[in-house]
Amino acid sequence: MNAMRSATTDRLALPEGVPKKASARGPNKQSVVYWVYLLPAAIVFLAFLFIPLGQSFYMSFHATNVFTRDIAGFVGFDQYVKLFTDPGFRKVVLVTLGFVLMTVVPSVLIALVLGLLLNQRLAGIKFFRSSFALPFAYSVATASVLFGSMFQPLTGILNSLLSHVGVGQIGWLTDPRWALISVSMATVWMQLGYNLLIVSAGLGAVDEEIIEAARIDGAQGLRLQRSVILPLITPQIFFLVVTGTISSLQSFGQIHILTQGQPLGATTTLVYSIYLTAGFGASSAVPNYGFASAQAIVLLLIVILITLAQFGVLERRVFYR
Repeated sequence: MNAMRSATTDRLALPEGVPKKASARGPNKQSVVYWVYLLPAAIVFLAFLFIPLGQSFYMSFHATNVFTRDIAGFVGFDQYVKLFTDPGFRKVVLVTLGFVLMTVVPSVLIALVLGLLLNQRLAGIKFFRSSFALPFAYSVATASVLFGSMFQPLTGILNSLLSHVGVGQIGWLTDPRWALISVSMATVWMQLGYNLLIVSAGLGAVDEEIIEAARIDGAQGLRLQRSVILPLITPQIFFLVVTGTISSLQSFGQIHILTQGQPLGATTTLVYSIYLTAGFGASSAVPNYGFASAQAIVLLLIVILITLAQFGVLERRVFYR
């Protein structure tokens, strides 16, 4: 009987190298190792994400002492009521949404067109691929300084070129009608390199057999691109739309360097409004950390809602192979 029981136990034993399940008494050695590897990332997330987020929630329900700049008494939802009844905040939200539209849509479309053009088998095409992907190597500060010099009304290259075709000087960064467009143009250029890399990776993963089969069926030119290739890279396009939207909603560096939210608040997005309300800008009034925190929470909700809407609407059109 004991021999049979021993044989059964040997047959049911786990193969060598497979970790045994943790006993009810506590975690085994391998699960402890897992937690040790996760601990550094958990500490970073806790210190730089969850704790600041909790502090923002806390401060959004409290007033700020204008003399000591400390958190004062509990005010409940007063900051949020003030926020949503402030005409200036509505303008900030509209500027933010306009900035998102003027950056995400062009950057994805231009990257898509360039990616399809650069996907051809031509001599020297690798040089053009590298050249168009070059903006990805520039930092936000470097690119902003570069565009700042181009946008100069007297010495900038854009007005110099326009003067040769009879167009007068344009205040790219000083005219409220052009300021947001100018910052958006710079942002599109900054995002173009990364977007092109993602699109190129998606095009490179398209199965050549599918393309050849479509050509045999008579698909050529634009019909081939629109009906066959584009559906196959919709996961990459969807990824760029979602990440590009989040990135544009959080844009700060180019706005700070090029316009500092001016002229007349034409480029004051929600992120830059938080910066000014917290008293960090050169033209800022008395810091109001509670009001700035309420804006930060609203920004978080906007990001979540837009992302959920994109997943609910756009993801249905994504073709996953």
